Amino acid sequence: MRAIFGAAVMLAVLAACGPTAPAAPAAQEIAKNSADLIAYLDAEYEEELQLSPQELTAQGRKDRYGELDDRTEAAMDREIAWRRESVADMTAKFKPEALSEDARLSYDIWSLELDRDEKVNAFRRHRYIFGRNGAHTGLVNFIINQHRVDEKSDVEAYISRVGAIAPTLDVLIERAKLAAADGIRMPGFSYDMTASEVKRVTTGAPFGPGPDSALFADGKAKIKALGESGKLKPEEVVALTEQLRLAMVDQMKPAYGRLAAWVAEDKKNASPTPQGAGSLPNGEAYYNAMLNLMTTTDMTAEEIHQLGLSEVARIRGEMEKVKERAGFKGPLEEFFVFMRTDKQFYLPNNDAGAQEYIDRATKHIEEMKLALPKYFGRLPKADLIVKRVEPFREEPGGAQHYMAGTPDGSRPGVYYAHLSDMNAMATYMLEDIAYHEGLPGHHMQISIQQELEAETGPNKLPKFRTQYGYTAYSEGWGLYAEALSKEMGFLQDPYSDYGRLSGEIWRAIRLVLDTGIHSKGWTEEQAVKYFTENSSIPEAAIASEVRRYITTAGQATAYKIGMIKLQQMRDKARTELGDKFSYPAFPDQILCGGALPM
Repeated sequence: MRAIFGAAVMLAVLAACGPTAPAAPAAQEIAKNSADLIAYLDAEYEEELQLSPQELTAQGRKDRYGELDDRTEAAMDREIAWRRESVADMTAKFKPEALSEDARLSYDIWSLELDRDEKVNAFRRHRYIFGRNGAHTGLVNFIINQHRVDEKSDVEAYISRVGAIAPTLDVLIERAKLAAADGIRMPGFSYDMTASEVKRVTTGAPFGPGPDSALFADGKAKIKALGESGKLKPEEVVALTEQLRLAMVDQMKPAYGRLAAWVAEDKKNASPTPQGAGSLPNGEAYYNAMLNLMTTTDMTAEEIHQLGLSEVARIRGEMEKVKERAGFKGPLEEFFVFMRTDKQFYLPNNDAGAQEYIDRATKHIEEMKLALPKYFGRLPKADLIVKRVEPFREEPGGAQHYMAGTPDGSRPGVYYAHLSDMNAMATYMLEDIAYHEGLPGHHMQISIQQELEAETGPNKLPKFRTQYGYTAYSEGWGLYAEALSKEMGFLQDPYSDYGRLSGEIWRAIRLVLDTGIHSKGWTEEQAVKYFTENSSIPEAAIASEVRRYITTAGQATAYKIGMIKLQQMRDKARTELGDKFSYPAFPDQILCGGALPM
């Protein structure tokens, strides 16, 4: 503090000895400039939104409702050129020193987004197009879960989008070929997974015999509901159902056939041994860029790796204490095997077991709702449901995930669980994961952020800050919420508390494995071995997780780094405020500014 004060005094002396400094902007001028910046950024963000029909739909709007996003490289060029122009225009019109503190933050974030987009643009061919959560399943998932049907025109837009899947896939196939020509191919197991997903998407009616495919069943149900509500005549129900069938048979299926053919043909060129980003052309630079994008820090791969090792060691120490509370006699490694294999921790491997998993998760979330007001000031308005992942994209041992609802609450947030293999879903982690994906985790953070859009007054945020996201912030909050749930009085049973620690060491292991795979050349076998030796996560989940890290460089590092940053901020607030520290006030400070880089 003394050094800062001394510097301030010196600056004042120099200013007195030199030319007269320009007068600081008056409060009224700052308020006006800040309001003007918000209006400017809102107008710019609306232009950005109009570039993405799918994002418009995700936010509950029906602009460009029958279209899908343009996935061509030419469109990517147009978008980056637009952002460069937008940032240049902003910096010419507004001066940071003439803005309020929060307006300057918006100014800086808008500029930061150009830097982030430049990194993405530089490595546009490095990300595996048809890997995990690729468009071949993502487009179907989007139409089923986000395209709302309220009237006849919405059905027509639905059918239009189904037809648009074909040209979109064709564009992406060409982009995958360009990446392959640059020496960038996903590992062989990803080709197998994509082929399996293509088959699942196109199995059943109207593609062939059997029950309706997921998309056909969804479209038919939405058309039928309009008919039953009187918004469609009986003959319109028949005609629109037939139009949907034709779009799927004549347009969608041939495109998936072309994708399947390319996957089968190109797989022979893929490496049979999975390798990290470091093996790709310019791979080290690509991985460093991904670490920066995902963590929003300048931490190096080596720093992240060492952090992971130290966190794994620390959490193992906490697990030793819980093991003793549980009354287990034997070393921690044997406790891992016990937790991984004992039947008491697994539900029946059938649909009844899957439903029980959903029911238990829902119960934990409902109990958490009752405790939230003591620890949070602002609460989300949007509802939350727990749902099983659709069969066409369900993966044994796949990680649960959250899909945001709409800002107006018309579509609830969804906590999705992969339940095709209940032997990969240990119940001792069920409660902890419900708090991460649901409340007070992702649903709390993302819903509150989106609801900030309706705020008014001098502290109103530009809309983009209610919609943008940073992985380290959102996933850091999810992991922070797990630890907070323990402080709130949940996770008291030793096995449930072990589940919390199991979730935390899982994310610490990610730091080690992601950097090990992509920076140190670790093999898949090395990664699986390290994971198995330091956790009781079921083997199927470990196999799925390691392959996830191999195909999505850097993403796995965001969770623990974000959590640690949030905990550091909370601890600093506790230390400085002492008895004045307020649990409800702290999350309000964290959550009510929108997602922010760390």
